[in-house]
Amino acid sequence: MENESEAVLALNPVTFRYKKKLDPERVLHFGLIAEEVEKVNPDLVLRGEEGKVMTVRYEAVNAILLNEFLKEHRRVEEQRQQFETKFAQQEKQIEALTATVQKMSDQVALSKPTPQLVANP
Repeated sequence: MENESEAVLALNPVTFRYKKKLDPERVLHFGLIAEEVEKVNPDLVLRGEEGKVMTVRYEAVNAILLNEFLKEHRRVEEQRQQFETKFAQQEKQIEALTATVQKMSDQVALSKPTPQLVANP
């Protein structure tokens, strides 16, 4: 299903209303145009007795969409893990640099001569 699911990215969702004789209330529907889906992937449509495209196999489209979602989710998770690894490495580097700066500051402080008090006669 790896390459099959990429075809779904070429689909164009639409809104539509059935003719009044089919749906007197003309409710707004969301879907795909079967003829367009056929051009992208003929296996995603159902045909009538004469071989004419009748409807979209939405259950198949849903499975393909789920596959695409899972592929993208895995990709995002891999990127998140890479980011977390890099972030942890940077935190360690910052801690090491902070320790080095502190040691150097301590050494500078120790190398300065201490002021001496002189009594005036």
